[in-house]
Amino acid sequence: MPEHSRTNRVRNPRRGRAFVRMLLVVPLLIVAIVAAGWWYVFVRAEHNIEPGQAVQLEIPKGSSTAEIGQLLSKWGVVPNGNRFRLEARREAADGKLRAGVYDLVTGMPYDAVIDRLVAGPPVKYMTITIPEGFTIDQVAARVAKTLGVPEAEVLDLVKTGASSFGRPYLKRAYRGSLEGYLFPKTYRVREGASARDAIDMMLGQFEKETSGLDLSYPDSRGLDLHDVVTIASMVEREASVAKERPLVSSVIYNRLKKGMRLEIDATIEYVLPGNRFRLQNRHLEIDSPYNTYRNAGLPPGPIANPGLAALRAAADPAETSYIYYVLTAKDGSHTFARTWDEFLAAKAKSKKVFGR
Repeated sequence: MPEHSRTNRVRNPRRGRAFVRMLLVVPLLIVAIVAAGWWYVFVRAEHNIEPGQAVQLEIPKGSSTAEIGQLLSKWGVVPNGNRFRLEARREAADGKLRAGVYDLVTGMPYDAVIDRLVAGPPVKYMTITIPEGFTIDQVAARVAKTLGVPEAEVLDLVKTGASSFGRPYLKRAYRGSLEGYLFPKTYRVREGASARDAIDMMLGQFEKETSGLDLSYPDSRGLDLHDVVTIASMVEREASVAKERPLVSSVIYNRLKKGMRLEIDATIEYVLPGNRFRLQNRHLEIDSPYNTYRNAGLPPGPIANPGLAALRAAADPAETSYIYYVLTAKDGSHTFARTWDEFLAAKAKSKKVFGR
C-alpha cells in the first residue's frame, strides 16, 4: 500500500481539541442565554425610582397577580413585576392578594409586599364622641357629620327605629325612640360604616354598661329598666355636680312615692326648640307628655342619653327625705330641702346669687 495513504488516515489533533471546546462552550452559552433571559424577565429593575418614597396606590378589584405585579413595578414598590408574580406563587399567595388602597414604600422586599396584600388594606377608623347628656338630635347630628351621611336619615333611625334593632330592653321605647339608650362614649367607627352600624355599637355599649346595674331598688318601687333610664336622663340634665346625682335621684323617688308631680325644668326644656333658655311661667303650661309640671309620674321616656354615673344614681338613690332642690351656686350646686319653708329659703338664697 502506498505510504501517503497511511499518512492521510492519521487524525488531526487540532480538530479534535476544537470539537471538545465546542462541546464545552455550547452548554455554557445555553446557560448564559438562559441566565440572561432570567435576569431580563425576573431580575432586571423595570424602573429607576429611588427607594424609600411613600406611595399610596389602589389594587382594583378582580386584578390578577400579574396585573398587580406590573402595577407595583410601575410605582416602584418592587423592582420587577414578573418576579413579584413568581414570588407570590412560591408563597402560595396567588389568588389571595386583596384589593384596596395601600400605603406602601418604594423598594420594598417582595415578601413584605406579599404579606401586606394578603392581609388586606389597613382598616381606617373615625371617632365619634358622644358626651353625657346629649339628646338624640345632638347624637344624630354628630353621627351624620362624622360619617358623611344625611342627618335626616340618622334622625329617622334614632327617633323611630327602636324595633328594628331587635333588642328586648327597647320594648318600651317611646314611639320607637332610642333616646336614653345611645350610651355616651368615644367610639371608633370603621371608615365606610353606616349610621345603623354606629347606632348599633352605641346600643351594644349601653347593654354592656347596664348589665351590672342592681335594679332591686327600682324593682321594689314597681319600676323597670326603662324607668331607670328615664330617671337617669333627668338626673344627668339636672345635676352638674357629681356628688349631687344620688340626691337629685332621691328627690325624684320621694316625689313619686308621695304622688307629687316631679316639676323638673329639664323635661320642659326637652320639648322647647333649642332648650337653652330660662323657663317662663307660660312654658309650664305646654301640652306635652314630657311636661312634668302638668302630668303626674315619670315622662314617657328619657330626655337625654345618661352616662353610667347617672344610671347608677337612678338605680341606687341616696336615702333622704328631700322633696325639693334649688340651684343656689354658680358652680351648679343645689340646696336640697325637705319642707316648703326650706324650699322658700333656698329660693331666696338663689335670688341673691343670680339676681332673679
